[in-house]
Amino acid sequence: MCTQKDDDPSGIGSTETIRIFNDMIETTPQVKNEQIFEAMSDMDHEQLVFCHDESTGLRAIIAIHNTTLGPAMGGTRMWNYASEAEAIKDVLRLSRGMTLKNAIAGLNIGGGKAVIIGDARKQKNEAMMRRFGRFVDTLGGRYWTAEDVNMSTRDMEYIRMETAYVTGIPESMGGSGDPSPVTAYGVYMGMKASAKKVYGTDNLKDKKVMVQGAGNVGTYLIGYLNKEGAKVMVSDIFEDKLDRVIKSHTVTVVDPAEVYDADMDIYAPCALGATLNDETIPQLKCAIVAGGANNQLDNEGKHGNQLKEQGIVYAPDFLINSGGITNVYYEQQGNYNRERVMTQTELIYDVCLEVINHSEKNNITTHEAAMQLALKRIEMIGKVKLPY
Repeated sequence: MCTQKDDDPSGIGSTETIRIFNDMIETTPQVKNEQIFEAMSDMDHEQLVFCHDESTGLRAIIAIHNTTLGPAMGGTRMWNYASEAEAIKDVLRLSRGMTLKNAIAGLNIGGGKAVIIGDARKQKNEAMMRRFGRFVDTLGGRYWTAEDVNMSTRDMEYIRMETAYVTGIPESMGGSGDPSPVTAYGVYMGMKASAKKVYGTDNLKDKKVMVQGAGNVGTYLIGYLNKEGAKVMVSDIFEDKLDRVIKSHTVTVVDPAEVYDADMDIYAPCALGATLNDETIPQLKCAIVAGGANNQLDNEGKHGNQLKEQGIVYAPDFLINSGGITNVYYEQQGNYNRERVMTQTELIYDVCLEVINHSEKNNITTHEAAMQLALKRIEMIGKVKLPY
């Protein structure tokens, strides 16, 4: 399914840019089949692709949000969604987030995302990944995929067998490997910038940090925090992930039901999104929210304002978790250099401070401030090029 505005070749209106995206701040309603085009129009998506293969059990959705800056790029996640409507809602929000993330990171790529519906621990296999790769290939480079939740470099290797439009393949195959360490480093930079604003120093020694999610990004983040002497707490719904973290890092395990009541200085959501909502925000005792999860605000307008009113500094997720996409972007460009990637990821620190200062100066949320920076770049570049 495709939608394109004929009167605006950039895909993003110039004078209407900020207004359109501010209208999108409200939480996307649950998407019913007859509302798919309406939901795409509301968030200004270009294309939504449904992929099905009965023999492998594949059920996937690819969303291309905006290609003003270049071909859409964003990871594929596999999740056991409660419904197809929930999966559609997630992929629409995630792909829109990738547009903002790629823009604010200064990358020449647009926003896209893919979700595979199913239990990754029980259903994922080589055949399914390769079949998904063939669907990606049919898009002819409009969408490039990469690793996300419940996916691995091995999965990217399988997908690579069927299409060239995949990044994050193993280093042994000439790729950049797992992007998680770079994603975590960017989150760490954003966390330190936020601490600089709140505490007057970016030293995290003895700061109490609650890391929610012991996946790849959360684990690498814990490693950075341990080295600086932070007091790290961790929580996850999977015991095997916690066991791996406990064996290699210094952490205190917190029950998932007690995360939001924890005595913490910094809350770092590194699992799935929407953990900042009506129920959880009033419980928070922290001064900073800075984590690697996407779409952390359940309702971007309402909950961004609620954090602001409670005096909690929120480091926008699509800004500080952009290290991973930066890593695979340079792989896609064919000039991958780890030192260059890490140097660019360090710039998240400066941009995060710029966003916080901009939000204070204009009395808006940090989420809105980050959106304005991202959309300004898309609008400017849209004047000199057409969508991919």
